[in-house]
Amino acid sequence: QVQLVESGGGLVQAGGSLRLSCAASGRTFSRYAMGWFRQAPGKEREFVSAITWIGNTYYADVVRGRFTLSRDNAKTTVYLQMNSLKPEDTAIYYCATVDIATMAPGYWGQGTQVTVSS
Repeated sequence: QVQLVESGGGLVQAGGSLRLSCAASGRTFSRYAMGWFRQAPGKEREFVSAITWIGNTYYADVVRGRFTLSRDNAKTTVYLQMNSLKPEDTAIYYCATVDIATMAPGYWGQGTQVTVSS
């Protein structure tokens, strides 16, 4: 069992930045690939980014070059730095453990709201 708690969401103007954090507890964190997904109103949940336990990263095309995912295994935390935010980035962002072979999520956090105003 893994418990995930997200933080760092909020309201920001277009072009601004936010950093989301996901603190993990439970089973051995460093062995998990971790990821972020998001769900906008009226839309399906979609993949944003993932990072392997050794730090290899993957990004959805719509965020590549603007978002950076990192992890600190000692602090059992992953960070999603989001720059050049756009109104279409508005969504609830969820942290999850990830099967890196399929990008399928496993354990979920409760989500954190990100709102980007135009």
